[in-house]
Amino acid sequence: MALNKVEICGVNTAKLPLLKEEEKEALLMRIKEGNEEAREEYIKGNLRLVLSVIKRFANSNENADDLFQIGCVGLMKAVDNFDPGREVKFSTYAVPMIIGEIRRYLRDNNSIRVSRSLRDTAYKAIYAKEGYMKKHMKEPTVQEIAEEIGIAKEDIVFALDAIQAPVSLYEPVYSDGGDTLYVMDQVSDKKNREENWIEELSLEAAMERLNERERYIIKLRFFEGKTQMEVAEQIDISQAQVSRLEKNALKVMRQYLLGK
Repeated sequence: MALNKVEICGVNTAKLPLLKEEEKEALLMRIKEGNEEAREEYIKGNLRLVLSVIKRFANSNENADDLFQIGCVGLMKAVDNFDPGREVKFSTYAVPMIIGEIRRYLRDNNSIRVSRSLRDTAYKAIYAKEGYMKKHMKEPTVQEIAEEIGIAKEDIVFALDAIQAPVSLYEPVYSDGGDTLYVMDQVSDKKNREENWIEELSLEAAMERLNERERYIIKLRFFEGKTQMEVAEQIDISQAQVSRLEKNALKVMRQYLLGK
């Protein structure tokens, strides 16, 4: 996907307006009064957000113009639903909505499919690889993965190669009690610093949807790397309760990030 284009969907990205904070506040007041001109100006003033977000999907095969259009739909939804009274920056609120709109588009338009058996083999290999790395602090060979899951290394290589491009990261791996685990939950993603701010904004906004106990559990589990048993001991509840609260918190965050 070419993102170095100066013009996307007829918009000259080199000349996008940049609104000052006082201008944003004034426009938001007029938008709440139903002023369509103010709404249009505010949307144009935030198109840079859409450009920043679609860079995250640079490795997809989608046309940049298409992703920009879909991202603009998310931006317009954010403008129409944003409440300045929440004391949250507009970018913090808008970025997850833009990402969610693009993710839905990519998920719904992913027409290429790989057989279930190949996907299952690939998922098992990915899971085994991550488990091996956590245990041994080094990346396993294909032979070591093969021995771990009891599948021929030739079949593993074939399966992993098959999912390189076609399988969507939003393809469900399995569902447990209504909580779906997606491929993206198992695959690590190395991002540069310029892209990290988008993910940080999204995660920060998603965690605001949790109650105090859920936020604390997510912080201990995924930011401090504690096990469920360690978390249970620290906050004096059972491991089963930690597991249930964690699943619910992740479900709420995923729904928010996917814009559901």
